[in-house]
Amino acid sequence: MPAGFQWGSATSAAQIEGAAREDGKGESIWDRFCAQPGRIKDASNIDVACDHYHRYGDDVALMKWLGLDAYRFSIAWPRVQPQGRGAWNEAGFAFYDRLVDKLLEAGIRPHATLYHWDLPQALDDGIGGWLSRDVVPLFADYGAEVARRLGDRLASIATLNEPWCSATLGYETAQFAPGHTSRAEAAQVSHHLLMAHGAAIQAMRAVGPKSELGIVLNFTPSFPAEPLLEADRRAARIDDGLSTRWYMDPVFRGQYPADIIDYLGADAPKIQAGDLALIHQPLDFLGVNFYTRSFISTQQPGLTPPGELGFTDMGWEIYPQALTQHLLRITREYTPPPMYITENGMANADTVVNGAVPDQARIAYLRSHLSALAQAVALGADVRGYFYWSLLDNFEWNSGYLKRFGLFHVDYDSQQRLAKDSAHWYRNVIEQFRQP
Repeated sequence: MPAGFQWGSATSAAQIEGAAREDGKGESIWDRFCAQPGRIKDASNIDVACDHYHRYGDDVALMKWLGLDAYRFSIAWPRVQPQGRGAWNEAGFAFYDRLVDKLLEAGIRPHATLYHWDLPQALDDGIGGWLSRDVVPLFADYGAEVARRLGDRLASIATLNEPWCSATLGYETAQFAPGHTSRAEAAQVSHHLLMAHGAAIQAMRAVGPKSELGIVLNFTPSFPAEPLLEADRRAARIDDGLSTRWYMDPVFRGQYPADIIDYLGADAPKIQAGDLALIHQPLDFLGVNFYTRSFISTQQPGLTPPGELGFTDMGWEIYPQALTQHLLRITREYTPPPMYITENGMANADTVVNGAVPDQARIAYLRSHLSALAQAVALGADVRGYFYWSLLDNFEWNSGYLKRFGLFHVDYDSQQRLAKDSAHWYRNVIEQFRQP
């Protein structure tokens, strides 16, 4: 890795903070979603989660023990602005002030994300949330306020985390909040999310924070199951268009991919004059989230990929070479700004054994993906940091607390944190990197 490479870990507000109704925090669409029967596999909620809101000092101490250079977290919009517009909640901002200052005291660079899926429920009720263009200026105001208050201390601010997930899983497949099932809605929401990104970048630039400004996108590179089969190649190209090009093209080229506009047909979003120029803002960084690949078969839809290196507890194939290939591909095709691997990690069926958590599968996952990353860097990808997902076991969205991604095991009854074997391994990697 290059000199100055940042070693980090990541979390998000809804997944770890808890304190769902404390100190003036408003309801989020995930609070509401959790309350609907059948939405969350273990019928759990985010009322307490990892209780990070009260235990952040101890959690920062864990980060310092790991030797982290950087920590990526998200700000809960309904914690700092309960209605999504109007008054700011000073107690909410005070929490992030304390967290950022504690990180800086520990020598850890704070990387913030404005939106990791927890829209204020009041906006969903009042204007239809992301289905409305009216959310765009509200999100820009929120971004500007965060930049004004925290931008002197944050290393970076990302506008959105994985807008594909917000749009597709939230509005087309109903796996995520708010739980809709409309492809047309998902396409329109994706457009409004990207508009909000562009508007927030503009608003934050006007404030002039010291922070780098960017966006975090998720990439699941598409592979045809039968590369010699034209139908599989075509299907993989469409899959790539829906997941990668649909977001990269407007952000970096100011246009949507024409083949996907055609593919969506009547479900394509309504785009007004000036929208694409708004989305196409200069960025300081691109956050890359990578977990697995997409394996596309037209002959056997849903065909399980080979999985030579196995599968994670999410059922995702372990395929690190796709990370190398994809970083080089987006470098070649888009010439993006410097990149960070903002999420990469695995869910593993971890258990505590004699006071330890032997998670050799996660260590193997980490090792193979860091090797894949190093190969991409050696071949010309400009990657400045790596954030393992996640620091802590936490609320894994519609899987509830059934899946464990953390470097630290969390006992949800006692809230006790325990360093897994992978945490010790990662700590040693960081330590060795620093040695001359």
